Parts: sequence; C-alpha cells; structure tokens
Amino acid sequence: MTTDNELITNLKVAVVGCGAMGAGIAQVAAQAGHQVQLYDARPGAAQSAVDTIRANYAKLVAKRKMESVLAEEAGQRLVALSELDQVSGAGLVIEAIVENLPAKSDLFSRLEAIVSEQCILASNTSSISITSIGAGLRNPQRLVGMHFFNPVPLMALVEVISGLATDRIVAECVYMLCQSWGKKPVHTRSTPGFIVNRVARPYYAESLRIATERGASPATLDAVLRESGRFRMGPFELMDLIGNDVNFAVTSSVFSGFFNDPRFTPSLMQQELVSAGYLGRKSGRGFYQYGDHAAKPLVQIEPPCDAPREIELHADHRLANLLASKLQTATGRQDLQRIYFQNEDGVFLKCGQTFVYVTDGRSATQRSADNSVPNTVLIDLALNYDTTHHIALTKSDQCSDSAFQDAVGFFQFLGYTVSRLGDVPGMAVMRTVAMLINEASDCVNQGVCSVADVDIAMCAGVNYPIGPLAWADQIGLTTIRAVLMNLGLAYGEDRYRVSPLIHRKFVSRGKFHG
Repeated sequence: MTTDNELITNLKVAVVGCGAMGAGIAQVAAQAGHQVQLYDARPGAAQSAVDTIRANYAKLVAKRKMESVLAEEAGQRLVALSELDQVSGAGLVIEAIVENLPAKSDLFSRLEAIVSEQCILASNTSSISITSIGAGLRNPQRLVGMHFFNPVPLMALVEVISGLATDRIVAECVYMLCQSWGKKPVHTRSTPGFIVNRVARPYYAESLRIATERGASPATLDAVLRESGRFRMGPFELMDLIGNDVNFAVTSSVFSGFFNDPRFTPSLMQQELVSAGYLGRKSGRGFYQYGDHAAKPLVQIEPPCDAPREIELHADHRLANLLASKLQTATGRQDLQRIYFQNEDGVFLKCGQTFVYVTDGRSATQRSADNSVPNTVLIDLALNYDTTHHIALTKSDQCSDSAFQDAVGFFQFLGYTVSRLGDVPGMAVMRTVAMLINEASDCVNQGVCSVADVDIAMCAGVNYPIGPLAWADQIGLTTIRAVLMNLGLAYGEDRYRVSPLIHRKFVSRGKFHG
C-alpha cells in the first residue's frame, strides 16, 4: 500500500449500497475524477442512483456551479453493477449499507474473497465499531472507517476511523484521498460515537435537562443557544429535524457503548416523545408542531423595563468595559466613569442594589447565599456580547422583582433582548459549552483524536460557531473548570466530572492551542 498521489488520483472506487449516503459518496468520487462502480442488492437501485447523480450534475450546471463538459465526464465515470463480484478491480470499496453489524461483517467477508490484497475496504458506519466489523476478516489491517455526513456533496467532514487492527498507512491514504475530494478529514480511533456523535451529546443533553427542570421552554432555549451562543440551530429544533427516534437511539448507543457512563444518560423527556410517536418534522410533531396551521413556538421575552438611574461598571472586567462602551454610545456621553468597586466573586455590574455576575456554574440562589447578597442576578455566556442582540438572565430566590427589573432595564437600554431563565445551575449556554469542552477534552486525553481534529470535526460536521477547545482557550480554563466543578457540586453527579486534561492545563496554565 502507498500514499502516492498518482495512485490516489487513479484509484478505482466501488460503492456498495446506493441509498442517499452511497449515492452522495459516488457523486463526490466521480466528480473528483475517479472511475466509480455502484452496486446494490436491490434490483435497479444502482442504475437509479447513477441516473440521480447525473441529474444532480445537470442541476449544478444549471446553477453555474459546474461546467457542462466536467459534468458530462463525471457522469460517464459512473457504472452501475449487477453483481457484487464485478467490484473485483476496485482499489477502494466503500460500504454504505444498513447500520447493522452482522450485515456489514458478512459483506466485508464476501468482499475480501473478491478484491485484490491491495484493495482498501472502508465502512461509512456512523456508530458501529470498526474493530468489531473487521474482527472476522483475514486482513483487518486494510479496513478503515470513512464516516461521511449527510448530504455528502455539501458536508465537508469525513471521520477517518482506525480500528484496533487498521494499518496507519491505510488510514493516511484514505485521509489524503478525502483531501483530494475537497473534504475536511479528521483522524479518530474507533470508540463509541467517534468524534462528532460523542462530543455533540451535551448539546442535546443539557438543554433537555434544563427543560425537564422547567428552567425554560424549548423555544426559549433554542433562541438563546442560537442567538447568544451562535449555534446554527437550537437543540430542540435540531432534534426535531434529525428525528427524535434517531437522536435518542444515538444517545442510547453511546450510553451503552461507554458502559452506562452517566455523562451520556438519555433523557426521559425525549423517550416520552419517541414512545408517543412525536418524532419531529417527519411525523408532524416533536418538541414543536409542524404543518400549515401549526402555531409558531413562543420565545419568552422580558417586557420593557425602565433603565436604572444608578449604574456602576467595574473598570477591570472585560464585559464591564464592553458594556461601558455601549453605554457611551447609547447616551452620547464620553465622560462616563467606571468604578473600581470591590470586585468580590466576579461582580461586574451594580444597578442600584442589584449585583450582576457572569454565571460560574452555581445557581443564582447559591451565589446569593455564598456572598450574602440578596439581589443577585446572573448573565449567561455569549459567544460575543458585542454582536449578539439576545442574552439570558436569571435571579436568585432572594432577589426582589424590582431589583431584577433594574438589571433587565439596563440591558434593554443597551439594545439587548432579554430572556429570563429559571435558576438552574450554569444557565444554558455556559453549561452547554462547558460540557462540550469537557467531552472534547476527554476525547483528546483518551487518544481518540487530536486537539485540532476535534475542533475541525465539530465545526465542519455540525456547524458549531467555533471549535470547543478553541472556545475553551477564549473563555479561559479557570472559568470552565470552575463551572464544571460547581455543576458537580450542585447536582452531586459524576456526569459533571472534570476531564483530567482540563485539570492538567489549568495547573500548568496552558492552553489547548498554542
């Protein structure tokens, strides 16, 4: 086996399984210049896929995204096969059949008897162990995972998955091949969920838990995570799009794969939806209702409040400095004074007798008790407080309604839309991001992938606004570690245990990048 560029370019590719994923893989491979064979056990499915791919090329030409000559040439490189034995001359066979271990193992055992010793075998599995698939092969060294994301022609990420026996040269060859196709490949070991399906679990799990604890409605949590966290979609609308049955099954699979680690515990709320048949968009109802007459989900927004007369912003706090700049713009005054008041426990803003802090994983009620400050208000994390227009606040049980309204009025005066969350530890964006960082850190610590690859995977695979470990460096590991430890204290659960790598980076004052 070799990683020679010429061999990669001239590689004949066979795709077994002509559903949406298999057809998408074949479309990309043919467009990249490869001769591509398609086979499916269903009569006529391979030829139907070829016809669909050629029609897709024609659409790209019509949209001026592909030259007509190149579309014609790519279409001619596609060949539908009637028998599996006809893949014998392929240098790479990519399996894209049903997600079932016995079916995949049986297929690769048959392929091993058909193809040459030099042929690379690849599985497009999204969740099944490459080690398990290859366990019955004579030469499991040549089996590798190629986990594409749907729709394949549009999604850049490919997880290149090495099982216990996978030859490093095989994984490198496939990695380079994916690069030549214009994809963003990442290396990962064959562990439950690989990178994306593992690291993404907290994005759903934390919001499901907050909603279960009546901290906010799904619509409000979606709005806060989308607009303040800058995620492409909120967790509930994303689960409805994926299908609650599919999302729940993936979570259950990862939970089982990690021997019931509480970090991946499935949600009873989501299980109830699945049991009721409320699967999301495809069933017309999930967390939301769909259809022509479905009511638009209501996001909880605080009504207008008067801006407080007395404002003090701490001069040494980054968020206070940003808010001071906004306040100068809003008032037209350039002579505003920032106060060097005693900055106990990270308070950055005083509105009269109201103290405002960025959440650190404690509930507002706990922080109020710890500081003996009744009128305590917390603000949730935002990716960028300067550009977001929507923030979340919460108040302690000890805080008066008028004190909370002072804080709301201040942020509204600066142009923010404010949503109030229930007093759940860590609020929404902060606890979600901290747990994403924690899981990404554990992946690196356990040798599943590199720091760079986990950030690439989460940005290219699920459109996160920034890689979780780059986000950790931006927020600061002191803050992330404190949030996780406080969540652990609040819930008393191993679910929020801090990754050993975060501890090490914190002690050494290091960063994930640089």
